[in-house]
Amino acid sequence: MFRSSRVVPQSRFISVVSSAFRSPHALRAPHSSASSPSWFGGRRAGWNAFSRLRLSGGSVDSASLETVYVQQWLERKVTQALCEAFGEEVKDVNPMVAIASKPEFGDYQCNVAMSLSKKVGMKPRDVADKLLQRLHPLLQDVFEQPEIAGPGFLNLRLRKDYIGGRISRMTEDGERLGIPKTGNPKRVIVDFSSPNIAKEMHVGHLRSTIIGDTLCRLEEFLGHDVLRLNHVGDWGTQFGMLITYLREKGFTAEKGLGDLQIGDLVNFYKQAKARFDEDEAFQTASRKEVVALQAGDATSLSGWSILCEASRKEFQVVYDMLNVRLEERGESFYNNMLSDVISGLKEIELLKESEGARVVYVDGYKNKDGDPMPFLVQKSDGGYLYSTTDLAAIRHRVQKEKADRILYVTDAGQSTHFDQARCIARQAGWVPSHVSLEHVPFGLVQGEDGKKFKTRSGDTVKLRDLLDEAIVRASKDLRERLEADNKETERTARIVGLAAVKYADLSMNRESNYRFSYDKMLALSGNTAPYMLYAFARINGIRRKIGSEIKLDSSCKIILDHPAEMFLARHLVYLPELLLDVEKSLYPHRLCEYIFELSQRFNQFYENCPVANAPSEEEKKSRLALCSATANTLQLVLNLLGIDTVERL
Repeated sequence: MFRSSRVVPQSRFISVVSSAFRSPHALRAPHSSASSPSWFGGRRAGWNAFSRLRLSGGSVDSASLETVYVQQWLERKVTQALCEAFGEEVKDVNPMVAIASKPEFGDYQCNVAMSLSKKVGMKPRDVADKLLQRLHPLLQDVFEQPEIAGPGFLNLRLRKDYIGGRISRMTEDGERLGIPKTGNPKRVIVDFSSPNIAKEMHVGHLRSTIIGDTLCRLEEFLGHDVLRLNHVGDWGTQFGMLITYLREKGFTAEKGLGDLQIGDLVNFYKQAKARFDEDEAFQTASRKEVVALQAGDATSLSGWSILCEASRKEFQVVYDMLNVRLEERGESFYNNMLSDVISGLKEIELLKESEGARVVYVDGYKNKDGDPMPFLVQKSDGGYLYSTTDLAAIRHRVQKEKADRILYVTDAGQSTHFDQARCIARQAGWVPSHVSLEHVPFGLVQGEDGKKFKTRSGDTVKLRDLLDEAIVRASKDLRERLEADNKETERTARIVGLAAVKYADLSMNRESNYRFSYDKMLALSGNTAPYMLYAFARINGIRRKIGSEIKLDSSCKIILDHPAEMFLARHLVYLPELLLDVEKSLYPHRLCEYIFELSQRFNQFYENCPVANAPSEEEKKSRLALCSATANTLQLVLNLLGIDTVERL
């Protein structure tokens, strides 16, 4: 049994975008060594190691790179001020710092006075006043004078010169936007995509593949050591059945598969399954083949290897299209570890007998009849299951790979399975308390009718066909709008079409089902990839035009006098904290929400704050810097989503 499901005013803004695309080579993603603090214990360890940086655009000399993560820095300062004001007994009190819910409340809020008042025997407003006296000197390089609101809420607003300095840094450091690397990198293993050998990747594999890739890109950018694992289904009784059938058809290990395609193997598999269900002699031969394969018979292994290689070639076509990099480590990799799993569970008396099979019962899990739900690890005939393989994989990843965090990106229907596996692994003592095992569930891809997404004939939609169709539609749209039909247009269409498929999926809450629509995902308005690519292209057009006249350097002062300038700048400096939030929550759609709002804020800025015709040369430079920081941010986030950008349209 394989984990087959593991496998995947705006109109004006659009009208002025007309500059042509250039894209980086879109094959496999390069391994990133970038970084930033981890949510599970690494933040504070890294901050003190960050060197101080003199930021241009204001007098923020005392603001170190640690203040890039403003909320976490502010929490530490509030805790320090609390201890100074009320003594060490409050050092473990939650500082209750949050991003302000409304702009009129400032940038951040601190609500600790309400919860602390009873503990210290003071009115909340008096607590806030005493805290403020200690807090302001600690914050004055980054925040304006805090304000007390209502019964004791502290509202905090970032200083203009601090924001200006951050914008300057984002302009100068186009690759990392001034976001520091973590001082405490973790070993993160992400298990995703995971199609089955001798089967074609289908639309169900799309979500696992691109969600997993995005999470890998984020962890790599934040500086963690990431292992991207493709846990393919490459072992079990199906292979005995298929090898036996192919042998009957005249295919041998020596002959190979000739010009057979993956689609032929899929049809052979269906025919072999029908034979297996109806023909007892074929059934017996298939089981013998499985025994030979598991025993390491050279002929059986050769046939199996040929099937695996044929499938890998087809899988790689899809991975290259999606610009996804993976390391295959299928079920077969763990085959010689399975007996140790059983003996290990038996030794600590977790293993139980149930109708001849071996199972583990996990507290709190019951079946529909209210009886304890068994976690099957060995069949009555001695055979193993993918549940056994998953336990072996956990042991190997923790003990041999030294993982600190393991993510499993599969459909929501497997949540119970992974919850049970996690509990058993911890009960068995295979997973130390500091290691995090996390299931990252996702919903279904549906058709526009809200039903399971299928072809007109009722078959499962092949992932490669879906991607090809997106490229064809994007090409047709571009030719019609640009009245051009050349290699550049086709290359752009490939970028836009694949980006549209990815972004439409990633922009949805991963736990929700979503309806697949080519028309909606290729639309030039709304929260879509084409809209984001147009936004990036438009800003690059501005940079090219004005950048040829003036050059930005460290002497450029960022001016944020117009509300639209500040509105845009505040959103830009929030990016580092957003990345930490997504690393913790594992919801990529928040990245999409962020850049969609960023593009809208830029639109307001551009309509209200002329760049080329700015009132002064100083303001022109400042506004060009805002354009540059915005473009750099869009490009960075789109890259985290696995989407190539285009510079002209």
